[in-house]
Amino acid sequence: MDPDSLQLGTKSLWSWLVRLLSQAPEWMNAKVKFFLPNMDLGSRSEALDPSQRIIQQLRELYAQGPAPWQTFIHCVCMELEVPLELEVPLLSTWGHGDGFPSPLEAGEDCGPESQLQHGIKRPHQSCGSSPRPKQSRKQQLELAKRYLKLLRSSAQQRYGGRILGPGQPLVFPQAYVPPVLQWSRATAPFSTQEGALMGDPKAEDGTDVSILDLLNTRADKGPRVRVLLGKAGMGKTTLAHWLCQKWADGQLDRFQALFLFEFRQLNLITSVLTLPQLLFDLYLSPEEGPDAVFEYLEDNANGVLLIFDGLDEALQPCSSGETVDPEALGPALTLFSDLCRGTLLPGCWVMATSRPGKLPACVPTEAATVHMWGFDRPRVEEFVGRFFSDLPSQKAALAELRANRRLRSLCAVPALCRVTCVCLHHLLPGSSPGQSAALLPTMTQTYVQMMLALRPRGYLPANSLMGLCEVALSGLETGKVIFSARDIPPATLAFGAAHGLLISFCICISPGRQETGYAFPYLSLQEFFAALHLMASPEVDQDALARHVTLNSRWVLRTKARLGLSDHLPAFLSGLASCACRHFLSQLAQRDEVWVSAKQAAVAQALRKLATRRLTGPKVVELCHCVSETQESELAGLVAQSLPYQLQFHNFPLTHADLAAVTNILGHRDAPVHLNFEGCPLEPSCPEALASCGQVESLSFKSRKCGDAFAEALSRSLPTMGSLKKLGLAGSKITARGISHVVQALSLCPQLEEVSFQDNQLKDQEVLSIVKILPRLPHLRKLDLSRNHVSDWTLLHLTEVAVTCPTVRMLQVTKADLIFLLSPPAETAAELPGAPDLQESASSRKEAQSRSLTLRLQECQLGVHEVEMLLAQLRKGPHLDEVDLSGNQLEDEGCRLMAEAAPQLHITRKLDLSDNGLSMAGLYRVLGAASTCRTLAELHISLLHKTVVLTFAPEPEEQAGMQRRAVFPDSHVPQTPSELPLRSQRIRLAHCGLQAKHLELLCKALEGSHHLGHLDLSSNALGDEGAAQLAQLLPGLGPLQSLKGESQRIVLGGAGRGRDLSAAGSVPELPAGAEFLGSGQRCVPRSFCLSECQLEPLSLTRLCDTLEKCPGPLEVTLSCKGLSDQSLETLLHRLPRLPQLSRLRLSQTALSPRSPLILADVFSLCPRVQKVDLQSLCHTTLHFRSSEEQEGGCCGRFTGCGLCRQHVEPLCWSLSRCEDLSQLDLSANQLGDAGLQCLLEHLPRVPISGSLDLSHNRLSQESALCLVETLPSCPRIREASVNLGSEQSFWIHFSPPEEAGKTLRLTECHFRPEHVPRLASGLSQAPQLAELTLTQCCLGLEQLTVLLSLVRWPRGLLSLRVEEPWVGRAGVLTLPEVCAQASGNVTKISISETQQQLCVQLEFPRQENPGAVPLRLAHCDLGTHRSLLVRQLMETCARLRQLSLSQVNLCDASSLLLENLLLSVSELKTFRLISSRVSSEGLAHLTSGLSHCPHLEELELSNTQFGEEDTKVLMGALEGKRRLKRLNLSHLPLGGSSLAVLTQGLSRMILLQSLRLSSNGISDIGCCHLSKALRAVTSLEELGLSHNQIGDTGAQHLAAVLPGLPELRKIDLSANGIGPAGGMRLVESLALCTHLEELMLGCNALGDPTALRLAQALPPHLRVLHLPSSRLGPEGALSLARALDRCPQVEVISLAENSLAGGVPHFCQGLPLLRQIDLVSCEIDDQTAKPLAAGFMLCPALEEILLSWNLLGDEAAAELARVLPRMGRLKRVDLEKNRITACGAWLLAEGLAQGSGIQVIRLWNNLIPTDMAQRLQSQEPRLDFAFFHNQPPAPRGT
Repeated sequence: MDPDSLQLGTKSLWSWLVRLLSQAPEWMNAKVKFFLPNMDLGSRSEALDPSQRIIQQLRELYAQGPAPWQTFIHCVCMELEVPLELEVPLLSTWGHGDGFPSPLEAGEDCGPESQLQHGIKRPHQSCGSSPRPKQSRKQQLELAKRYLKLLRSSAQQRYGGRILGPGQPLVFPQAYVPPVLQWSRATAPFSTQEGALMGDPKAEDGTDVSILDLLNTRADKGPRVRVLLGKAGMGKTTLAHWLCQKWADGQLDRFQALFLFEFRQLNLITSVLTLPQLLFDLYLSPEEGPDAVFEYLEDNANGVLLIFDGLDEALQPCSSGETVDPEALGPALTLFSDLCRGTLLPGCWVMATSRPGKLPACVPTEAATVHMWGFDRPRVEEFVGRFFSDLPSQKAALAELRANRRLRSLCAVPALCRVTCVCLHHLLPGSSPGQSAALLPTMTQTYVQMMLALRPRGYLPANSLMGLCEVALSGLETGKVIFSARDIPPATLAFGAAHGLLISFCICISPGRQETGYAFPYLSLQEFFAALHLMASPEVDQDALARHVTLNSRWVLRTKARLGLSDHLPAFLSGLASCACRHFLSQLAQRDEVWVSAKQAAVAQALRKLATRRLTGPKVVELCHCVSETQESELAGLVAQSLPYQLQFHNFPLTHADLAAVTNILGHRDAPVHLNFEGCPLEPSCPEALASCGQVESLSFKSRKCGDAFAEALSRSLPTMGSLKKLGLAGSKITARGISHVVQALSLCPQLEEVSFQDNQLKDQEVLSIVKILPRLPHLRKLDLSRNHVSDWTLLHLTEVAVTCPTVRMLQVTKADLIFLLSPPAETAAELPGAPDLQESASSRKEAQSRSLTLRLQECQLGVHEVEMLLAQLRKGPHLDEVDLSGNQLEDEGCRLMAEAAPQLHITRKLDLSDNGLSMAGLYRVLGAASTCRTLAELHISLLHKTVVLTFAPEPEEQAGMQRRAVFPDSHVPQTPSELPLRSQRIRLAHCGLQAKHLELLCKALEGSHHLGHLDLSSNALGDEGAAQLAQLLPGLGPLQSLKGESQRIVLGGAGRGRDLSAAGSVPELPAGAEFLGSGQRCVPRSFCLSECQLEPLSLTRLCDTLEKCPGPLEVTLSCKGLSDQSLETLLHRLPRLPQLSRLRLSQTALSPRSPLILADVFSLCPRVQKVDLQSLCHTTLHFRSSEEQEGGCCGRFTGCGLCRQHVEPLCWSLSRCEDLSQLDLSANQLGDAGLQCLLEHLPRVPISGSLDLSHNRLSQESALCLVETLPSCPRIREASVNLGSEQSFWIHFSPPEEAGKTLRLTECHFRPEHVPRLASGLSQAPQLAELTLTQCCLGLEQLTVLLSLVRWPRGLLSLRVEEPWVGRAGVLTLPEVCAQASGNVTKISISETQQQLCVQLEFPRQENPGAVPLRLAHCDLGTHRSLLVRQLMETCARLRQLSLSQVNLCDASSLLLENLLLSVSELKTFRLISSRVSSEGLAHLTSGLSHCPHLEELELSNTQFGEEDTKVLMGALEGKRRLKRLNLSHLPLGGSSLAVLTQGLSRMILLQSLRLSSNGISDIGCCHLSKALRAVTSLEELGLSHNQIGDTGAQHLAAVLPGLPELRKIDLSANGIGPAGGMRLVESLALCTHLEELMLGCNALGDPTALRLAQALPPHLRVLHLPSSRLGPEGALSLARALDRCPQVEVISLAENSLAGGVPHFCQGLPLLRQIDLVSCEIDDQTAKPLAAGFMLCPALEEILLSWNLLGDEAAAELARVLPRMGRLKRVDLEKNRITACGAWLLAEGLAQGSGIQVIRLWNNLIPTDMAQRLQSQEPRLDFAFFHNQPPAPRGT
């Protein structure tokens, strides 16, 4: 082109522009559609020549205003080949905003037309206020018909030939591929087998039909509101536009009208709207008659579909009121609400799309919800196939996808699938197979590759791209997704338009006002650009960048009405922090890579901080996405190790990509993990992401949204998960087809130990198909098929499986439960040698010897016929441990059959036939059948309570075998059965309605029994006639030991030759020659009860004469209104003549006030008396020691007896004759101060060796002072405790006089100033006192100072502890002033501000060295106002050896004083600063002071608030501490530098004995350095490294040095990241530490391999074993239990939070020193608890048993109640959160009543109603049902 011919005027420029664009008509058409999205120029320009068409299009563009025109000019220059001589004037004239010259000065072609084009938008006419003109019906129909035609033609023009959806980056061909849709509610209007609209992607019509079914219904009564839920990028908007196109094409023929609105556009409308305005003014207005058209739409609303896209982006809140009138004004969301509820346009169809989260309240609850899951694998391949038109590229792309699992996971999101295809289109040419996919490993890098594909000639347009990034970020920060031309610079807009990074559309600001809006094609693309801006912009510093790295919890959406726009922003930031993106960011930011690396490091550091937090399920998923994007294996490993053992995901949607991200992170984890998904909407292909995940040990899904497709995907992954032990699939909608896939997969998983198919609506065939695979699962322990549909026929098949399958040990079937418990064959075989020989043929009973079976078929509607079939099965089967058929329909005949068959079934425990309709006639039959059974121990029948229970005991010849085998086959440890043996039968027939007429038949039924020992007929209707008749029938009942009748007890002795019947009333005449003694019955305990009788001296004499002939042991209970002193003395004087008496009880019998004095004489009168217990003068109990028992101390308890001053002297005189009085309880009397003083005067003559309780006796400060003054005269007092507050306790404990050191505790004594000198005087006279504690005794600062100055001893040490509120407020500066006034040398100071406690130890006599004080003062930096205090303090603290400061705030002044004090003391051995705060200047003072303490032996700085730099400074104080023996730096941040200083110092501390570094953030690397330093510390005895970040590598470094620590006695590595590899290496090394006593490795994923190795190498001196939450299973626990039998010194065992189910520790030889066992949350049930309880009896020192959060029921409670009275030292049993009912609690109360010393049994959150719990607690206060533990006081005298 000739430059001279180019004119610079706009007229010539316009001509040149027209000529240029005429050569690119297609490009021009595309730009017109972009800038004028709703303009259709085709109808007008068809007849025009190309030049005229270009002119017309330019006029339309020019008319839009300066900004669009400038952007268009930039596009021309950027995208077309524009000569330089034309580009310059174009940009200078029209490319800037300095002017807007008209291209043509005049003429009819000057400007664009003034109104909108036909067919898209009519001229504005208000449809909201004008009155409706009357129209005839015909006219209305004609107008409506014309409008509907216009509406459809408008849609056809809009979608004809246009790319579907909101727009795409770059222009490529696209055909729509439907996503996976899944109904979320039961209101789905069509039935599908799956519940998911999957469709066949290979069928052209099938897919369409499936999606079109969204709007089909079989009945018009169904819901007409549809809500599509899908994450960003799933294709919600694309689907909405696709439906519009289908309607335009006539495929949605049921709808006459379709309207599509986007909330992101509706948000721009600020004015209120009516529905006609929404439809006509904002969408498409009729040519005429809008009122008539709207009326037609109202009449035909069922043919109207309104689609609202982006409900989650709606801004306006719904109005609470309803808009009934269509003319009423309201916001757009209110109109949407009224449309949904049917108040507007009733009968119309409404569809909305939204991201998952909280839907607005205006969405009706009955709306059908559909989840959009994106693409599954077939859909991905279909999309790729359609994207690539040429066959070679298509094959290459599909090959890349099929070879790359990660790439397929990315393509599950349709938006990402599109971007991936764009990248592959760019990368495939010229690359080798697999290389292209390798460049797309993450979502972020896929977007980066897309950006690189946009580079013109390899050049990255950094400025244009950064401008677009800035727009994106500003939009996210302001919540904007639609931008106007004013928001985007023209060059940036042109760049976005040129590359498809921005899309345009027409938006309505208000009715009649339109403009063009711009947006990013996808929200995720906007987030990506925003992330680019944050990473590449120099204006964003690292702190601001880190603030954007957050985790969004989808649970927060429950309270948020609107979702945020930053779903993927943290993930994109994490992805850009990858090393692979560094070069790209460097180019974009135009900075070097060092600058980029700093920003990337800030993101990585933010992720590391998030990884250390305890996160909810949604945040865990978000974190896994972010870390996966970084591709940093070290960071992934940190996150993987920090994840909890139990990963819970509840109630939020999860996609395949989510689970893939979690699986990717788990791949970096050493320890196993449990995944639990409950209530989560899951993408059907989700389980495929778990394929080959070897870390998952337990996998559980519980969701009604899981169907057959989900099951099929799961079945493909299960065989690849080699570590999976537990599988749960509950509450799903899986049918037979899905179950068949899962069953086939299970047979390929032999390692499974537990499988659950609860609540899946399975039918008979599915259940049977599952049970058939039991033989193929050799390690299976539990199969749960509860809450499914099983018929009676199938039930009998299941019992046959239980009988014939050699691994089944229990089958439990109830209305809700169907559970198989199994034992692996190896365990069953292990027990084979110990199986007893039951004198049957070996061939028929071989299996019975190898196992025992428990069968529970409760409430299964079984009848007589089913029982006969069941018995036929059981006779061929193994031993039966328990058979429970309660709640069936057996009736009399069925119960008889079971009772008769019991001997042949070899039942070893129980046969339960309760609630089976047993009648009186049936009772006789059951009695006759059961009484002849040799092994029957007890028969309990209650017709009123519908109870029929037969309890069995082993025969004598079976005893040895029973002792050698476990109760269940999976128990290897020898156990003790419940009763060994029960040789006499006990038959209980209470509440059976028995009358006198029934007795003859009853006794006849019992005649066959030769072992009947106890018969209970209480609570019947026998009456006097029945009692007399029963007495006549007694001889026919054999050697009956006891018979309980109507409200009385009949005690029988001997072999039937003599009986004594004692009942209520007067004392009966007893025959003189009555014989009570029978051969061989002397050891049977007997009891005698006499109530409501007149007990005069003569009657008591006769009674005692008769009792002398009764064999023992004998218990006597007497009850009457009152007993005189004479009668009491008569009874007591006869006691020496009753050597068989074990207990005498006077229940509810009133005694005189003098009775305590009479009872006190009984110790000298009858030396066999062990304990006298008198309560409130009406309840008296005397306990006697047997002749076999050794002599022991006596106990006297006289509580609530009204004792006062006059009773004290005679009481002490009587008690002084007792040889050994161990305990005396005089609480709750009326002694007062005078009585106490008298008692203390006589106390030296009373031989008390244990304790004296004087609580609640109306005592005051006078009594406390009197006690202090008594201490010198009573050397046997070892400890005294006085509390005059609400507790009102007063205890004195005694010891032999030679024991030195007394302790005195005074609490709430409210001393006044005049009391202090007397207290000091008393203390000065008691040099034996070692410790005095004054708690809230109203001693102020001044009084305490006086007390310290007055107390003087000739020699000794006194430790004084003061707890007062003012101590916490005084501060470190004030409290030393008190110490400075002490009369002795202060050797110990301990201050705790939070605990309000000051402890001072004084040494007498005081030693001074005046010459040394000036020398020490020379080193001190003092102000003159503190010099005197410091001088006094130095003199007093010259021999200070221990200084402890806890929870204090050290300011600058106090730290200076502390420094001076540390500089002045020369003998300081111990310094502790715990949980305190220190200023920066104070830290310098502290470090300086500590550096001058060369003799320091113990240093503790734990949990003090220091930063990492402060810690480094503080480590300098360790220099030269060669004498240090104990060092505790727990909770201090030990970074690399500070840890280096520490390890350097440790290497010189050769005397160090204890090192504690808990919660210091020590990693594997730090542990490596620490291990090297420990090689020099050979004297180390204690090493604490708990709660750090030590993994297997660190553990192995540590294991290498442990053998070099021969003195090691305690090691604590709890709560680290140690797995089996590190654990086994540690255990091997610990085996060489022969002195090890405490081993704490809990909260590590050690697993059974470590436990098995540890069991082989347990140290012989072990005292403490802590392995809670260590991933132990039954095998590991059993091996440890066997090994612990070889460790008799064990005191504490903790195996809490392990899956022990069946592997509970059983002790054979017993642990004599065991004090505490912790088995919390170990899945212990009734069966495994029984041998455990038996093992407790072998641990006589046991004080605390923790069994909370288990599966214990009443049977376990009964076993515990049986052993409780035999455990003398047991104080606490925790049974919280179990399954114990009121019956079990009652049994525990009974056990407590039998003399147990237990202080509390915790029963919170068991199956006990509140009213029953209150009743039980009122009867037994030691049963605690409260959430917070309020421990009752210990039982007196125990």
